[in-house]
Amino acid sequence: MTQIYLVRHGQTQWNREEIFRGTADIPLNEIGKKEAQLAAKALRGKTIRAVYSSPLARAKDTAEAIAGSHGLEVGIIEGLKDICFGDWQGVSHHTVRQRFPDLYLRWLKQPQTVTFPGGESLGELQARAAEAVKRVVSDHPEDTIVMVSHRVVNRALICGLVGIDLSRFWQIGQDTAAINLVTWKKGHFVLACLNDTCHLQSVDHDRAKIDF
Repeated sequence: MTQIYLVRHGQTQWNREEIFRGTADIPLNEIGKKEAQLAAKALRGKTIRAVYSSPLARAKDTAEAIAGSHGLEVGIIEGLKDICFGDWQGVSHHTVRQRFPDLYLRWLKQPQTVTFPGGESLGELQARAAEAVKRVVSDHPEDTIVMVSHRVVNRALICGLVGIDLSRFWQIGQDTAAINLVTWKKGHFVLACLNDTCHLQSVDHDRAKIDF
């Protein structure tokens, strides 16, 4: 059995301001740095053999906090990079709602049908991220590993790995610095833990409560 701790990065200022992040390289804010340390503390007692991350700083810095607790280096995987929001990237939800009312509503109601203007679709993202996970599992039979990525990536990945249609994308909770556990056993992925944030109670009052 291979165990994969799938972790979302800590908070950024754009999370708090409800700005589409995507492939923009936004750093963790102070709360996000604390969240990363708390996620690292939660995983400290696990026998982690490898830590991988999206190349974006908010994920990489979260991954480095976790890897440092185990004396490991972070491996960068391009396939874990956040979705490309194209023309929406760097723009607030309020502004996008005004400029693209129909597409924005479809994103909220039928996310699996949306290709962002100048960007990706969930299906394209899911395919590249799933391929990255399968390669890592192949490289680490019987190991416990950590993969740090992004809200959209984690949701799409979880849907794909356990056979949930992308129309259910919004029904997968994924808070900042949340920890998920997916296992690979006897040819199947099993979701063993979803959106665990118990380790973040000490900063809960400072965390963004709305994060689309």
